[in-house]
Amino acid sequence: MKKILLYSLILISFLAKAQEKGKDKNLPKGNESFVEKKYADAEAEYRISESKNPKKSIAPYNLGNAIYRQNQNNEAKYHYAKALKNAKTRTEKHLAFHNIGNTLMKNKDYSGAVEAYKNALRNNPADEQTRYNYALAKKMLEDNPPKKDDDKSKDKKNQKEDEKKNKDKKDDKEKDKDKDKKSQNDKDKKDDKDKNQGKPQPQPGGISKQRLENLLDAVNNEEKKVQDKVNKQKVQANPKKAEKDW
Repeated sequence: MKKILLYSLILISFLAKAQEKGKDKNLPKGNESFVEKKYADAEAEYRISESKNPKKSIAPYNLGNAIYRQNQNNEAKYHYAKALKNAKTRTEKHLAFHNIGNTLMKNKDYSGAVEAYKNALRNNPADEQTRYNYALAKKMLEDNPPKKDDDKSKDKKNQKEDEKKNKDKKDDKEKDKDKDKKSQNDKDKKDDKDKNQGKPQPQPGGISKQRLENLLDAVNNEEKKVQDKVNKQKVQANPKKAEKDW
């Protein structure tokens, strides 16, 4: 890993020389701050340089190095990727791929690092530092193989089975609650029935059967009294004639 970090310094020095002859004064100032390990100052200068030359790869590449030294690994990778997008030469592509590999190694993404270093070697097969890092990444990948798809599928299947079991348990609990509720309701109904046995049961309208029968008897008696009175009046109005003595 020491050689991986050292390689960033070698690359940045190389790129600095390529731009010092131009009109951009911020890039060399950034390089000076970088050498002095004033990485935040270097970052500021590189950002200004990048804003002046948005289509070139040198400023974002050097900016990635300054940010990388401040332990902002993922952000550094973003700027290396931007440098790669703007790269016009095989050398620029080689450098960008190499340092992308460095960030992936630091993130323990050994599979991605192997691919990045492989792409760097395609652009510069003779670079010994990239060869070393490529071999190291392969060794780390062998010692730390990624999780297989079968294992992922198995884990996903187990997760689904656990979710189904939990759902079934929840459904069983709900059923038990419904059973308990039904049993309690049945018990309450039985208790009410036992309490009301032997008592006159209310009829529609709130009148018990016994009271209704008493009312009907009273009405019948009143009707009978009226009928008897009417019949008596009829007899008085039509007296029976006395028989003649012949």
